[in-house]
Amino acid sequence: MYLFKLQILPFSFYSSTPIDTLGMNPPMHQQLAPFRSVEPVDPDPAESAEWRDALMSLLQASGPGRTRQILDMLDAMSRDPKIAWQPARGTPYVNTIAVDQQPVFPGDLAMEERLASLVRWNALAMVVRANQAYGELGGHIASYASAADLFETGYNHFFHARCEAPGREHLGDLVFFQPHSSPGVYARAYLEGRLDVEDLSYYRQELSAPAATTGQGPRGLCSYPHPYLMPDFWQFPTGSMGIGPISSIYHARFMRYLTHRQLLDCSARKVWGVFGDGEMDEPESMSALTLAAREKLDNLVWVVNCNLQRLDGPVRGNGRIIDELEQLFAGAGWNVIKLVWGSDWDGLFARDVSGALAKVFANTVDGQMQTFAAKDGRYNRETFFGQNEALAALAQGMTDEQIDRLKRGGHDMVKIYAAYAAAAQHKGQPTVILAHTKKGYGMGSAGQGKMTTHSHKKFDETDLIAFRNRFQLPLTDDQVTSLSFYQPPADSLEMQYLHAQRQKLGGYLPKRYTTCEQVAVPEIASYAQFALKADGKEMSTTMAFVRMLGNLLKDKALGQRIVPIVADEARTFGMANLFKQVGIYSSVGQRYAPEDIGSVLSYREAMDGQILEEGISEAGALASWTAASTSYSVHGLAMLPFYIYYSMFGFQRVGDQIWAAADQRARGFLLGATSGRTTLGGEGLQHQDGTSHLVAATIPNCKAYDPAFAGELAVIIDHGMREMMVEQRDIFYYITMMNENYAQPTLPAGVEHDVIQGCYKFNSYLPMNNEGHAAEISREVTLMGSGAILLEVIKAAQQLALQGISVTVFSVTSWSELAREGQASTQHTPAGKRSESVPFIANMLRASSGPIIAATDYVRAVPESVRAFVPDGRDYLTLGTDGFGRSDTRAALRAFFGVDASSIAQAALTLLAQD
Repeated sequence: MYLFKLQILPFSFYSSTPIDTLGMNPPMHQQLAPFRSVEPVDPDPAESAEWRDALMSLLQASGPGRTRQILDMLDAMSRDPKIAWQPARGTPYVNTIAVDQQPVFPGDLAMEERLASLVRWNALAMVVRANQAYGELGGHIASYASAADLFETGYNHFFHARCEAPGREHLGDLVFFQPHSSPGVYARAYLEGRLDVEDLSYYRQELSAPAATTGQGPRGLCSYPHPYLMPDFWQFPTGSMGIGPISSIYHARFMRYLTHRQLLDCSARKVWGVFGDGEMDEPESMSALTLAAREKLDNLVWVVNCNLQRLDGPVRGNGRIIDELEQLFAGAGWNVIKLVWGSDWDGLFARDVSGALAKVFANTVDGQMQTFAAKDGRYNRETFFGQNEALAALAQGMTDEQIDRLKRGGHDMVKIYAAYAAAAQHKGQPTVILAHTKKGYGMGSAGQGKMTTHSHKKFDETDLIAFRNRFQLPLTDDQVTSLSFYQPPADSLEMQYLHAQRQKLGGYLPKRYTTCEQVAVPEIASYAQFALKADGKEMSTTMAFVRMLGNLLKDKALGQRIVPIVADEARTFGMANLFKQVGIYSSVGQRYAPEDIGSVLSYREAMDGQILEEGISEAGALASWTAASTSYSVHGLAMLPFYIYYSMFGFQRVGDQIWAAADQRARGFLLGATSGRTTLGGEGLQHQDGTSHLVAATIPNCKAYDPAFAGELAVIIDHGMREMMVEQRDIFYYITMMNENYAQPTLPAGVEHDVIQGCYKFNSYLPMNNEGHAAEISREVTLMGSGAILLEVIKAAQQLALQGISVTVFSVTSWSELAREGQASTQHTPAGKRSESVPFIANMLRASSGPIIAATDYVRAVPESVRAFVPDGRDYLTLGTDGFGRSDTRAALRAFFGVDASSIAQAALTLLAQD
């Protein structure tokens, strides 16, 4: 242990209660008095000293291994109920890696620090320039200032890029960048020659940049990592806090999945994530920690930038976030590396034989640590080192400037390298590095450690020159005050070093790849003939999907690329037959005999299993789907995920993750089962979905469908697979399905195109006379329906026909696609002029007559989305399930919401009477 190697500390230091026996002098005493703990009086100091001496003697004589054995034995004994002792959680507030365990730093430290300083300057200049010019663009300086050395050490020594050079092949590491640090990523890309001065000049000006206005020249740089906006640059969207962390875990697990299924060897690759300590408060950040440990994902390394500050103030003002996170991650089964103090502190710890430093750190909360960061060396001499004589003695001989320059661990590249190297070599566990930094590091009085640091975007001349001097930048006063970007000459030692380090690691990143091999899709009849020609067979659309999926999994070309994903609901959706067919993925295989081993549908886990059964975690399942749906880009291997779930727990519950997947240009299927507000009868308000199609319509690259029949479903899946796997379009599909069994009709010939467009004519119902012949038509009405309610629409049409009314029924497969096509047909029309382009839905409805009633199992806003494209002179009435759900039968629910056959028929009669 680090402290054992340097000095013998009082035994009481290792107790669960922090102590302070050194006495604090004002003003620190007054500031920290509420947070101090009192050490219980030792009834026998001599005996305690003997125990300490015995432990140290054992360590010196037999080494740390034997010492750990004895401590483990004593620990087991002490847990006897008669003693009822538990060890204190956590470790002292010092570095995990001792000085004598640090590897030799392999690079040119001075050179790397110079390069980091240049990146810092260009990042600052980019943000400040944009806000001086426009004042409203925003941007962040402080976050990157705190993380710059963390990033640079990774860039220079650890982050592998994809490389195809012979003898140096590497598929590349996955790096998740802290979103508020994006200016620093752009600034480094500028040094590398990947972005130029004009690009930096259009930071956060994506619409004003020449590339957007003329199609040529520099493009605007997006605010945060957004692959949709910069598809050749960013790999992973992390701008919504918490989504980056959970996504990184499931990407690491998906790499294991690909390796174990022998589809792609990812064994040499790492997933690196740099995240914020405040970000760890997001539920998504924490929700999959145990999965990472359970799966032994030693290909995963998190670096938590512990600058101790959120947007508004301290992360744990009255506590210590590093201690909290250490306990959390260690308890979840992670390997924890604390990177707290820089090399300048090593000498202080070595001279501190009394343990004064460790003791005062044990009593200093983050709010006070932030104050130390914001103040200068003189303040810290008087306030921190002035707490007692032992601390004051440690600071003797140090100037105020030296005290001010004492680095926290996250700003010391030697310490960072040691932590990264240990993490990269660790086996059997994921690793988290808790890196202690200062928010706004180097910003001085302008922003270092201040409450307002996060939003700081403006500097006066004095602050800019102080920043220049702090990092010894090769800039004149004029260059500083004019915020000139700086790039060393191409033949300079700095540029040669920068490029050489990246070439060793395969090239530059972040970089997104967009091409992969096409995957052949089988003919629709080979897996869905039963659905296309159903001939009245009874089944639910969910049942039809599962049967299609089983057939697709058998296809030689596509089958191995399919990734079925469920959130502990496979049996609910009738997918248990797939357990034996393709197995459930497990990184350790199956170590037990399942209780249903003799049944036809027994539970089967395997290392090469294909199904990802994610447990009761919609967030985890969606993160898993995202990893699979972006495999074409991340791994150059196209995979086709089908994630099936209760539709209510999709866009409503993990909608932010779905939006992030859209940003990452996902390709795959989301299948909202038990959809609608009246199909899941007894489940009630929280389970009944009336809004998912409304939300899905807001995502530009999501194509949402609500098919009523198995034949429609087959056509939609077939078209989607061809768009994604053959045409390689960056879109994904959301399809809702029902659990209600009913007679499935054969799909009418030639309607496939209309199904994809969003609507087709299902049937006409003519009034009949007493002899069974067509009666004279006196009144006409048009009914439109989708999903579960189309059956009610058909029943209503039959009722109306018996009353002498002619009815045309349209099956709407996608309200959102109809609305989008209608908008596209009219959006370029000059003001005051009619469009000569007729929207598809308008043209379709011209084949019918009379008022139009549109009914769905969703809120009325869904069918209302096409109102603007209804032919002139036609009444248009929408029926839906607005409000909260209830628990009852399907029939009762549909009557309650007014979407049953009787309600639809009555609405038609009312409109006809008004006409």
